[in-house]
Amino acid sequence: MTTSATADFLVEIGTEELPPKALRRLEAAFADATLGGLRDAGLGHGVTESFAAPRRLALLVRDLDRQQTDREVEKRGPPVTVAFDDAGQPTRAAQAFADGCGVAVAELERQSTPKGEWLYFRGTKAGHPAAELLPDIVDGALASLPIPKRMRWGAGDAEFVRPVHWVVMLLDDQVVHAELLGQAAAAVTRGHRFHAPDPIPLGRAADYQSALEQQGSVVPGFAARRERIVELASAAAASIDGEAVLHPDVVDEVTALVEWPVALAGRFDPEFLNLPEEVLISTLQDHQRYFPVRDADGKLLPHFITISNLDSRDQVQVRAGNERVVRPRLADAAFFFDQDRRTALADRRDALKQVVFEKDLGSLFDKSARVAQLGHDIAADLLHDASFDQTVFQQWVVRAAHLAKTDLLTSMVGEFPELQGRMGYYYAVHDGEQPAVARAIEEQYLPRHAGDRLPATPTGRVLAVADRLDTLAGIFAVGKRPTGNKDPFGLRRAALGLLRILVEDGVELDLRKPLAQAVELQPMKPADAGALVEEIFAFVMDRLRAYYRDGLAPGLAHGAVSAEVLEAVRARNPSSPLDFHQRLTAVQGFLQLPEADSLAQANKRIANILRGADEQAPDAVRPELFEAAEERELHEAVAHILGTHAERLERRDYAAVLTELAALRAPVDAFFDGVMVMTDDDALRGNRLALLKRLRHLFLDVADLSLIPA
Repeated sequence: MTTSATADFLVEIGTEELPPKALRRLEAAFADATLGGLRDAGLGHGVTESFAAPRRLALLVRDLDRQQTDREVEKRGPPVTVAFDDAGQPTRAAQAFADGCGVAVAELERQSTPKGEWLYFRGTKAGHPAAELLPDIVDGALASLPIPKRMRWGAGDAEFVRPVHWVVMLLDDQVVHAELLGQAAAAVTRGHRFHAPDPIPLGRAADYQSALEQQGSVVPGFAARRERIVELASAAAASIDGEAVLHPDVVDEVTALVEWPVALAGRFDPEFLNLPEEVLISTLQDHQRYFPVRDADGKLLPHFITISNLDSRDQVQVRAGNERVVRPRLADAAFFFDQDRRTALADRRDALKQVVFEKDLGSLFDKSARVAQLGHDIAADLLHDASFDQTVFQQWVVRAAHLAKTDLLTSMVGEFPELQGRMGYYYAVHDGEQPAVARAIEEQYLPRHAGDRLPATPTGRVLAVADRLDTLAGIFAVGKRPTGNKDPFGLRRAALGLLRILVEDGVELDLRKPLAQAVELQPMKPADAGALVEEIFAFVMDRLRAYYRDGLAPGLAHGAVSAEVLEAVRARNPSSPLDFHQRLTAVQGFLQLPEADSLAQANKRIANILRGADEQAPDAVRPELFEAAEERELHEAVAHILGTHAERLERRDYAAVLTELAALRAPVDAFFDGVMVMTDDDALRGNRLALLKRLRHLFLDVADLSLIPA
């Protein structure tokens, strides 16, 4: 029987239950590293499929080459003068080179070069069988997995994210002999811990998925298992006339917790629906990994869907057990909600003095006072609604700042920290605070993460901005800046959230001004406040790189904005993030014009001429010195633009500014074709430099287009 040149390859690492939130990352990393090893080894293959379940990581590679192809090898050895002694006998250098090539010294060639004669080896390196290479490839992939803390088990010295109990490695029906993580590879997998506890022999690598599903009560594919969970949960909710709330992150985590999903509908006392909706959802979804259920109008029902990892013969008992778990948690939440409302948020403020924000920056009480003062002073800059009275608006901001952190002292937030801000809103409404104040207490934390919603109210917007500015100024003042991947105070997230509020809500704010005030308000006084303000400002504006390059900015896809465009706008050093955004979008639009490339190159040429000139270009252009028609035409074109240029800049109509500048392409091209700038005549040269200087300033008013390559 002739053996095929390819074979299906299966590797499975069987473990104790893997960390659910890390499962998908481990699956992708294991597949990528293994396939990278195959590629580096020169082993071709067909389609691949990765698998991940609570007790396993696996990869199936179709049509893997059984053997590396032979490779032509060429190596240059030592110089002949070093390879042989005066008697013509091989030295240790020659012998070592020959041994490394697997031949005798006499079989080596000599190669002449301009630098002398060298020993040279030319030969064919036979490819290795895949079965010999696979153990090291898989071992290397396992070693490279993103596991922050590895653990040991038993008496061996193997280390992995969880103890390993079996390893499968098959090429078609043949076991690949290897020992990985303390386990010898075999052709035996294991199924569900309870439904199929006996070993499951695998006849061939391709049998893996069907064997586990049919004999092992395991759905090994993450995507397939996830899809089944969504279908089962949706059907269970429909059976009680509802719709399951299937948050993607929760679905992913549940998928990582079960191997054989079974959906059950549970119930809780309807009186708990009097709790804030977020409390119910947090209890069911975040704490228990259950799916809440809504009715056709979007209201929560007194039901939940749980996904069991066991197809029990007594589902009534399983359902009752889950209901028993939920009941006391909801009862505790109801008790906390009732108790918390007996003390107004304002009456909790003094207790913030006992809660340390940062040891050198004081308490949360101190922070709230700084934020109140900062928010009061920037409120007018962020107020766009003319129906608001500025004094009243500032009073709302100050009140919201004073109460902003008080809900951290409530029992409900102590039990459900993810509800900070939201519970403050409910308690503020209960206390009779102004609606703007109550809403701002919640919105101070927005956006919490990339893609999250922004503050919707002016008061919330001011509070969110002021709180972030105080945090940035304080942490920088005490010297605890982010380093590498370490950012314990979340300053990068704070800066990006600040930028999103200012840019996406269209808020005009000269960022240096409130930053200077925030630094001044800190208890730790820097030696050079101005330098610290500039450092924080640069840190915040640096976040724009990720904002635009990663597709986080609205209307701009990932990679749409080049690094050169960012630097062209950054070179103008705008203090307002909104101004930066307006300039950048105008430049992006300008680059789509047919004139853009020519003008960008001309701008670069002008910058180089002005930089290389031995003299300072005059400010004034003298038309009487023009000799060529081209310089007169360019001067007139520039003068025409100057008539509206300043007014358009004032309105920040940067798109119109650049569009009008695009009309200069023809006179600029004609000028460089027909005029010698660096003439020997001092007066003519100076006048032409002055004209180019004026033209250069027109473009610099928006961005430094000379930084943008063709």
